Amino acid sequence: MSSNSMEQEDFHVVNARRRLRYVAVFALFLVLFVVITIVNINSGNVDISMKEIFRIIFLREADDMNYNIIWKIRIPRILMAAILGGALSLSGFLLQTFFENPIAGPFVLGISSGAKMVVALAMIYFIERYNVVSSYTLIIAAFIGSMISLGFILLFSKRINHMATLLVGGIMIGYICSAVTDFIINFAEDSDIINLHGWSQGSFSGMSWSNLQVSAVVISITVIFTFMLSKPIGAFQLGEAYAQSMGVNIKFFRVTILVLSSILSATVTAFAGPISFVGIAVPFLVKKALNTARPLIVIPATFLGGGVFCMFCDLVARLAFAPRELNISTVTSIFGAPIVIFMMLKKKGK
Repeated sequence: MSSNSMEQEDFHVVNARRRLRYVAVFALFLVLFVVITIVNINSGNVDISMKEIFRIIFLREADDMNYNIIWKIRIPRILMAAILGGALSLSGFLLQTFFENPIAGPFVLGISSGAKMVVALAMIYFIERYNVVSSYTLIIAAFIGSMISLGFILLFSKRINHMATLLVGGIMIGYICSAVTDFIINFAEDSDIINLHGWSQGSFSGMSWSNLQVSAVVISITVIFTFMLSKPIGAFQLGEAYAQSMGVNIKFFRVTILVLSSILSATVTAFAGPISFVGIAVPFLVKKALNTARPLIVIPATFLGGGVFCMFCDLVARLAFAPRELNISTVTSIFGAPIVIFMMLKKKGK
């Protein structure tokens, strides 16, 4: 057998193993998604049998109380956790691509805190004057807050070349925005701002089908645009010079990545408040599991992995000390922070 045929055979074997690994990872995520969804629907303060749950979901037959618990409380919450978790993970992946650093994420860089601050202001203003605030208003407010924080980070990046110092700057921005938000919440009237304090700590509770519809539309459009950037992202990962040689408009590409990332993280913050570490931990775990950084594979896997991760964390938040419920950021920090520490130690070791 010639050396060329042997090399071709080795290439096909490696390629087949790589594809098998991709299929296995996606299959694992899908299985986890289904299992966690079933457990989530079957868990809560009100005990509903699996037979009753299947009748409610597929036949729409049940008494009003159980029907409302399943269709108006549990299912919207589960789906929102999946969609928003996927969006937050993908936002982290885009920021890591932009800054060329795996530690960059919407929470660490203070982007989520900026969004939280402006959303709190918008909620107070609109609820006090109009007694209602629309979902799109919250998303726009969160986007403005995200861009404000990003603007300061980009200003710092022009004067600071060291990424670690830039991350510290982002953390300081986050602390400032959080302090302003706490000040706003403390002086807001309870009658005007319902559940604002709980929202500011991060929570998937109280989600409705209208919230789900709005977030699904915004996030779906953003994910499609992100997927269309797969080729430029892949070229940019190989270096800015290589991307330019492949015809990528670097300035437009960078602006587009920041806008898409901000829309994703803003949508999450608008509905669920700031959620920590998901945008850093999940992209790292996904790339490790797939053993590749190819955007065509990593983008959908990151979205799916983020959804599964947040669904699991929400389940823990609901059940760990039931009937008392933990803030979602508390649980994501417990599982996400050790992963980030491991990333930093591994990077230092290299």
